[in-house]
Amino acid sequence: MPRAERDRLLAMILLLAVLGLLYLVVVHPLFTQPLRATDARIADLRDRDARVRALLAQAPQINKRLAELDARGNAAGFLVEPTTELATAALIQELERVVEEVTPGNRGCAITNRAPLSGEPPPGRFHRVTVQVRLRCGNAETLAVLHALESARPYLFVDTLNISSQRYFAIPGNNPPQEGGLDVSFDLYGYLRPAPGAAGNGAPHG
Repeated sequence: MPRAERDRLLAMILLLAVLGLLYLVVVHPLFTQPLRATDARIADLRDRDARVRALLAQAPQINKRLAELDARGNAAGFLVEPTTELATAALIQELERVVEEVTPGNRGCAITNRAPLSGEPPPGRFHRVTVQVRLRCGNAETLAVLHALESARPYLFVDTLNISSQRYFAIPGNNPPQEGGLDVSFDLYGYLRPAPGAAGNGAPHG
């Protein structure tokens, strides 16, 4: 190969090498990589946009289902009686039912007091109805009664719980007195369903 042609070939190779090095050092990091990252970002945004549009298209069905669940939860959570007096009577009946179910014939537990808690109801959307309760029960029966009350529907709550042990406790109608047991007092309460358009927000809590 003539020297002139060999020099031109070497010059071309060197030029290509320099151009390749410039591309790797300058063009690729400054232009190619950002463009690829931008393309990936655009593709990701398009995917997100498609998912959001799909969710928005389902919004009417989702809102309808949420309304149904909310209505069902309200129906199960609030006392169904429309007044404080009726709700108080229902609370007492539920207490009596639970105690009778846990200890048929009051063999291991008895209600010694159940009285409505009087006083001006606190302001707010949710009206609380409370009954003060006192029981004389065995240890296992006490736990069963409290669990049954707080597992009930509509939602009932136990507050201001006081428990003291007794060496002997008497169940009305049962002789002789039983050994061991508990003297239990607490407030049992639930909430009336709020009137439509009642002011205030939030949910009942214990």
